[in-house]
Amino acid sequence: MFLRPLQLMRTGGTLVAAAALLVSACSSGGSTTATTDAALAAQPPSTPSALAPYYAQHLTWRACGAPGFECATMKAPRDYAKPASGVVKLAVTRKKATGRGKPLGSLLVNPGGPGGSAVGYLQQYAGIGYPAEIRARYDLVAVDPRGVARSEPIECLTGPQMDAYTQTDMTPDDQAETRRLVEAYKRFAEGCEQRSPDLLRHVSTAEAARDMDVLRAVLGDRKLTYVGASYGTFLGATYAGLFPERVGRMVLDGAMDPSLPARRLSEDQTAGFETAFQSFAKDCVRQPDCPLGGPGTPPAQVGDALKAFFGKLDASPIPTGDASGRKLGEALATTGVIAAMYGQTSWPQLREALTQAMRDNDGAGLLALSDSYYERGANGNYSNLMFANAAVNCLDLPPAFSGPEQVEQALPAFEKASPVFGRGLAWASLSCTYWPVRATGQPHRIEAGGAAPIVVVGTTRDPATPYSWAQSLASQLDSGRLLTFDGDGHTAYGRGSKCIEATIDAYLLTGTPPTKGKRCS
Repeated sequence: MFLRPLQLMRTGGTLVAAAALLVSACSSGGSTTATTDAALAAQPPSTPSALAPYYAQHLTWRACGAPGFECATMKAPRDYAKPASGVVKLAVTRKKATGRGKPLGSLLVNPGGPGGSAVGYLQQYAGIGYPAEIRARYDLVAVDPRGVARSEPIECLTGPQMDAYTQTDMTPDDQAETRRLVEAYKRFAEGCEQRSPDLLRHVSTAEAARDMDVLRAVLGDRKLTYVGASYGTFLGATYAGLFPERVGRMVLDGAMDPSLPARRLSEDQTAGFETAFQSFAKDCVRQPDCPLGGPGTPPAQVGDALKAFFGKLDASPIPTGDASGRKLGEALATTGVIAAMYGQTSWPQLREALTQAMRDNDGAGLLALSDSYYERGANGNYSNLMFANAAVNCLDLPPAFSGPEQVEQALPAFEKASPVFGRGLAWASLSCTYWPVRATGQPHRIEAGGAAPIVVVGTTRDPATPYSWAQSLASQLDSGRLLTFDGDGHTAYGRGSKCIEATIDAYLLTGTPPTKGKRCS
């Protein structure tokens, strides 16, 4: 579902994880309606006896990571339909409340993905990023969802195999290139099945949401207080649909729309990146170092210049100085540009990288942006971000397309949504078509009747989760309250708006949601 379209998600100023474009925004295979309905239906108010041992477990905490943090391992059933058939071990971290005032319990955070490490995010950024009063009264908590990072990570490809995969031509020009792209998607899927055959079937968002309820109980909280960004909004909304009466104070920032099918999600996100690029283009031509145009150059011409550059790289990749010999082709360059669309703070770096590539024939800067997006280390190894991203996406929704023929038919719509990125993003949406596990989810409205007020935050020019998605989710939720940020970038909380910060902080501390129609800039 979501990933940074190539992956998807940038929060807190750092590329975290989201719905990978290059790895997908889809799912494969069909699933029976009965199975899907059961997985998404509100759960009974009492805990089933078969799950009681999980809800009653005690965590053993130990010091870990940054100063003040503790870590523990929580057990959850691998298959909630068969709780006794095996367990999955989940990594949990927390930083206990540090100040005076009435304790407010636990605040669970998720930065996005799917595939982003919540544990890493909390320890590296959120532990100091939340205001002092929040940290004083809440235990800050994070759990890596099943299949992610420290929680029995999904594995698919080796470092060299991922290098080859990320360089695959995403804009095939003929049948031979189309076959090579399909073969790359199949090899990726086969690698996941070979290396993670059992867990691959049990990493859906619905299962991760149920894990969150086990954690809530184990932490001793009567209700769940939660802040989720990007894909984390889908995870939080899914929790609210499953356990509406256990929802405490919930913030869903950079919201996804659970009612949309995979193709519509991909098209909307494609348009979102075009909107972000238009903002970048207008800013770029005002700068003295813009390689795509000068003062007064229309954004459309800036886009044409970038598209022409991508075309040159498709025909003749340029050197990068990379130790492993990688050159910058169209695929890696496109990923690097998209990575910089998540926030304005990356625009100067992108201008510099484009100048380096277009004027000096040196692709090192764009390669660095692409590597950060894919979480590729200097040693050539990748985190499991993209593997988990695909695994979750491909369980959560039926595929966007059934095969290359449907992609070809959809290209005009995608290229209309984004002349620069549309073609590549359309082909990226094909990846889950070849997934070895059938989807267990489907598009569905989430109403969460009986839940406490849920704050849904939307940014008007968000590239990855378009504002219309936040509007839709807020309207679906019986207790949804839309908070609008009029600005650029992906997500709003923690990005510098005093209005957004004050509104969300007040809600977390007092439980008072923003007034209807509240807008910030």
